Amino acid sequence: MEKPSKDSFIPDFPQPRQASRFMNPFTDMGFKRIFGQEANKDLLLDFLNELLEGEDRIADVQFLDKEIIRGNEQKRGIIYDVFCRTADGKYLIIEMQASSQKAYRERAIYYSGKALSRQGTPGEGWDFDQLAAVYSINFLNFVLLGKFRSDIFLMDRDTQQVFSTKQRFIFLEFPLFRKKEQECKTDFERWIYILKHMETLNRIPFQPMKAIFERLAKVTNVESLTPDERYAYERDLKAYRDYKAQMDYAKEEGIEKGIKKEKLRNAKAMKAKGYPVNDIADITGLPIQDIEKL
Repeated sequence: MEKPSKDSFIPDFPQPRQASRFMNPFTDMGFKRIFGQEANKDLLLDFLNELLEGEDRIADVQFLDKEIIRGNEQKRGIIYDVFCRTADGKYLIIEMQASSQKAYRERAIYYSGKALSRQGTPGEGWDFDQLAAVYSINFLNFVLLGKFRSDIFLMDRDTQQVFSTKQRFIFLEFPLFRKKEQECKTDFERWIYILKHMETLNRIPFQPMKAIFERLAKVTNVESLTPDERYAYERDLKAYRDYKAQMDYAKEEGIEKGIKKEKLRNAKAMKAKGYPVNDIADITGLPIQDIEKL
């Protein structure tokens, strides 16, 4: 058989993953481009007003310093994804968490508490009547509380009466939003649908319904990035995908270990009742040598 020439030989490399047209909003750079830039503040305002439709209207926001120093000798602090103040004085903490994090509820409480406590002036008395409300808005790409949207206030357990509106937590659990494109009836649902599926979309839907979605398409189009921004985003996206793959593998590994543990427990119980080893192996799918060791 004639050996192919150097020029004619084409190695069978795996095909690269198809490039996404729009930025992934669960990357740090993608999220902050949509919701954390002065130039794109109209996107943030529209989303917030759809989120709070029927109860509040935010006319404007001012982006604030996202870093709060703890004040101890190590000078360690916290950094919000987006931290801003509304025209009527509320503070908004807007966080994105791409993967499950231990004690995320406690983290949200701590972050909100820091935004409350920093309103006091060191060395001076507090004017508690002037304490501004703090809203903690959390975009979660994992399940935390078991429903898509959770609104949490301080309230009396028995009467369900709101005790204070100074602290509010909103958790949006994207894996639990399962509506299809044609099933989205409100602009808030349309926002969520787009954000959840953005990285896989060839077009941003709902643009004829609302001009802000046309703006969103332009802002998040990967082709609109400068070469430096594109490089930084691709690096950010790779880190996100690598971490997600690790978490998915760990979860799958944990499920498999749990299944095997349950099989071994059942096999031990059957063996104690006198079931033949071959029958236990047929029922559980475990190797005979594993059953004999029980």
